[in-house]
Amino acid sequence: MKIILTQEVSGLGAPGDIVEVKNGYGRNYLLPQGFAIAWTKGAEKQVTVIKRARSAREIRDLDHANEVKAQLEGLKVTLKARAGDGGRLFGSVTPAEIVDAVKAAGGPILDRRRLEVPGHIKSTGGYPVRIKLHPEVSAKFDLHVVQG
Repeated sequence: MKIILTQEVSGLGAPGDIVEVKNGYGRNYLLPQGFAIAWTKGAEKQVTVIKRARSAREIRDLDHANEVKAQLEGLKVTLKARAGDGGRLFGSVTPAEIVDAVKAAGGPILDRRRLEVPGHIKSTGGYPVRIKLHPEVSAKFDLHVVQG
């Protein structure tokens, strides 16, 4: 089955890529989740629009990725979350909340889909967070979750 990716799928490709996948994977997962659209000649013309939008929010090149990496690794990111006794959170910390905390700490605007969080963050404390900025560059920073 030939599909056009609309979002980044790890191990498969980036938005705008035309890939060949097994029928079940495409029909039962990628299409219903909105990660891809079915390939047609008309849809292939939309690839340029998808790629243009991707390039607008993507990190421009390797040098820019290294600049952002240096900026991120120098940040102290603190996230206030509601917690009960013993530091247990009411719910868990989402990638969108982490991106907002990075922006509030004076960091760059990040894509929440590129964050790699170690499991679910359900209690206060420090957590290492990785973000893939470029195919060759990934940055690590510490996230401190405090009761607030």
